[in-house]
Amino acid sequence: MKTKMEVTLSEKDALQDMLDAEKLLMSYYNVALTEGSCKPFRKEIMKHYTAHADTQFSVYEAMLARGYYETKPAEKQMVDQSADKFSKSLKQIRA
Repeated sequence: MKTKMEVTLSEKDALQDMLDAEKLLMSYYNVALTEGSCKPFRKEIMKHYTAHADTQFSVYEAMLARGYYETKPAEKQMVDQSADKFSKSLKQIRA
């Protein structure tokens, strides 16, 4: 069995770990923001949320530039279907 000292992450794995951590932090800040009951607290949480969103995007861009994160362009039909789905949901909420 290997100890922590014997395990080295590859660059790809390290970046993926960083990306996952930033996404998790953003989800925690999102919960704190929606549960926050006073403006100073919400303002502080929003500042941290924005900082982590910027960091998450920087890590994503680094992964994309190195070919570690593959994205596919969305087909127009898929975009239209998603837009229609959310438009219907919004109409139901407003009704």
